[in-house]
Amino acid sequence: DSEGGLYVCMNTFLGFGREHIERHYRKTGQCVYLHLKRHVIEKVPGASGGALPKRRNAKLFLDLETNSDLNSDDFEYEDEAKLVIFPDHYEISLPNIEELPALVTIACDALLSAKSPYRKQDPDSWEEELQASKHAKTLVQLDNGVRIPPSGWKCSKCDLRENLWLNLTDGSVLCGKWFFDGSGGNGHAMEHYKETGYPLAVKLGTITPDGADVYSFDEEEPVLDPHIAKHLAHFGIDMLQMQVTENGLRDNDIKPRVSEWEVIQEAGVKLKPMYGPGYTGMKNLGNSCYLNAVMQAIFSIPEFQRAYVGNLPRIFDYSPLDPTQDFNTQMAKLGHGLLSGQYSKPPMKSELIEQVMKEEHKPQHNGISPRMFKAFISKGHPEFSSNRQQDAQEFFLHLINLVERNPVGSENPSDVFRFLVEERTQCCQSRKVRYTERVDYIMQLPVAMEAATNKDELIAYELKRREAEAARRPPPELVRAKIPFSACLQAFSEPSNVEDFWSSALQAKSAGVKTSRFASFPEYLVVQIKKFTFGLDWIPKKLDVSIDMPDFLDINHLRARGLQPGEEELPDIAPPIIIPDGPKGIYYFSLDSLLYSPVLLTYIDESSVMQLAEMGFPLEACRKAVYYTGNLGAEVAFNWIIAHMEEPDFAEPLVIPAFGEVASSGEAAFGAVALDNQPPEEMVAIIISMGFQRNLAIQALKATNNNLERALEWIFSHPELEEESEPALDMMNMANNANANILAETGSEGPRIKDGSGRYELFGFISHMGTSTMSGHYVCHLKKEGRWVIYNDLRVCASERPPKDLGYIYFYHRIPS
Repeated sequence: DSEGGLYVCMNTFLGFGREHIERHYRKTGQCVYLHLKRHVIEKVPGASGGALPKRRNAKLFLDLETNSDLNSDDFEYEDEAKLVIFPDHYEISLPNIEELPALVTIACDALLSAKSPYRKQDPDSWEEELQASKHAKTLVQLDNGVRIPPSGWKCSKCDLRENLWLNLTDGSVLCGKWFFDGSGGNGHAMEHYKETGYPLAVKLGTITPDGADVYSFDEEEPVLDPHIAKHLAHFGIDMLQMQVTENGLRDNDIKPRVSEWEVIQEAGVKLKPMYGPGYTGMKNLGNSCYLNAVMQAIFSIPEFQRAYVGNLPRIFDYSPLDPTQDFNTQMAKLGHGLLSGQYSKPPMKSELIEQVMKEEHKPQHNGISPRMFKAFISKGHPEFSSNRQQDAQEFFLHLINLVERNPVGSENPSDVFRFLVEERTQCCQSRKVRYTERVDYIMQLPVAMEAATNKDELIAYELKRREAEAARRPPPELVRAKIPFSACLQAFSEPSNVEDFWSSALQAKSAGVKTSRFASFPEYLVVQIKKFTFGLDWIPKKLDVSIDMPDFLDINHLRARGLQPGEEELPDIAPPIIIPDGPKGIYYFSLDSLLYSPVLLTYIDESSVMQLAEMGFPLEACRKAVYYTGNLGAEVAFNWIIAHMEEPDFAEPLVIPAFGEVASSGEAAFGAVALDNQPPEEMVAIIISMGFQRNLAIQALKATNNNLERALEWIFSHPELEEESEPALDMMNMANNANANILAETGSEGPRIKDGSGRYELFGFISHMGTSTMSGHYVCHLKKEGRWVIYNDLRVCASERPPKDLGYIYFYHRIPS
């Protein structure tokens, strides 16, 4: 409430605005509330050059905070607190130690001094505030004539081109060590410090107008450099160049822009701000742009608008006593903030005139801060609960999973994304086939690099880049690979080889190919361009490509046809249990398992272990990663390491569970059926690490004969299953759980599918800037009311040049027949 302040229930300690306080009182019968108001005294220039106080009420929000910097030196506060007794609205000013019982006074004092809930989260979930380096002010920089080009860097002591650090004393460019963000190195930057004592270095590739990543070798931690612009300018780096271009050039002065950051954010173009319902920005909480971009796209879809914002009164009325822990309440609250227009209002004409007269510009206090939403939706997830950058595609699937598990009314809004995929697998020797169906929510489109239409330009650019690098000259103008969309679609539809395919017709391993088709077409088609991959050195990298994504898309030719006349199905026979042999692996066993059964050995693929160890991870951690991911390869084990590297026992030796601890007749590598039908613990651990509950992981593995891939498909095809509070809790107990939502019946009908035509029109896309999903920035473009709009965190503007060819995730809606 913009004027009424905040009412906090003294029984539940939940806060409400004036609009909802009466409803809460009627619903719960709680009658004692703490009424908080903050009066902001703003310093404004006076006639005598002093500061005249001007009092106004501050807007107090539970979660939908404005972007105003209320902690700056431009404001002073006066806080007012009263105890309000309902239903008569009897008010008692605080502090009041004469009229109130001591217990009430103590409770009020504790509440007034308490921190907000999202600040009480696990400290590991938030990055520590960086401190200014003690070397920044007195840093000595050598006048050696070194000039650093804007790209094309390479370590001066090895051939690495990733994880490079510029020493701010002598301008040396050297590689660092392994870091969690997927970049690796040989430690030459640290060796250089030990030899020279030059203390500060900045990571190349992180320099923006807002700052850069600086590390102090002497202080052994990341630091702030208040003089970073001056220190970079010494080596010819103008960190404010992009900002000057954005603010200082006219449209007809703009040179062709090739930088991904500039093109996607439409820098250099004066964009017109947009206001009103549906044009509300979201504050970046620290690398939370992936969440902002996805939620803007989600709440542009009518089905999600109806389900949460349209049902807002009902959701609020039937929310649990603690709505901060209710998914539907938080979704409705966020959707209302984005769509109501209350937090996206244009400045008053008088305010604009005042700013012009005073020759000052104050940022508009528009937009919302989704702190409580992020705290809830990421709770318990090892990655989304951190303050690191994340993959928008992974967050989209995480959100859809939560929507599926928390139905709101009879309509499930995530139905609009769900479709069936028919997979046809063929044995190349027997020519027999197997047809299976699975549920999916995203069409993943490969990048057909071999189909680039500008190969000659790419070859010429690479030669010029190498020559410039050898001569230490600035690199040539970037040439981006141009890939036809039709080539990517063709690559999607082509058969792919099946590794380690076991033919049930031959009862042996054979060559196999798999083809995917749409068994149904969704109402809204989400297309992900698979730009992110791993290089030969296992360093994550991004394909910098331009794809001519169509405004209108027809994929009817990808409709599945099922078993064709003349085709013979593969027999439904499970493969035998095969114990791998050879010198590449190591077998571990516990004494208990050896006593009961001498064949219960645990196989660990040492080749995968060594690949991970060469990246710089502790050897024992690598063994654990390979073990707990069931020997599925170094890439899968790498993902396990990223998710668990902050755990205290990360580098502790691997302890193989005893026979009594894990009742398994084999390990994940064998694919054996566990004793007492209990799935192997390592498989359960893999699914839990993806954010699912333990009981759901066990249920999925049991239903799929402990097949990890099929278990994950089973989970996504059974979204109606609710989270259980205890692993052994049965369906009857869960139905009686007061906090559980209504459980949909799990019958043989399968998931609900909204099938129709395969003709679509583009209405939105999310773009990524940066070299990997663990760094960079996300921006969302949406087509509203006939024109494109850019959503760049808090900035919401009419788009002039939507970069549709550089997107990462595209949103299409079905064209009515």
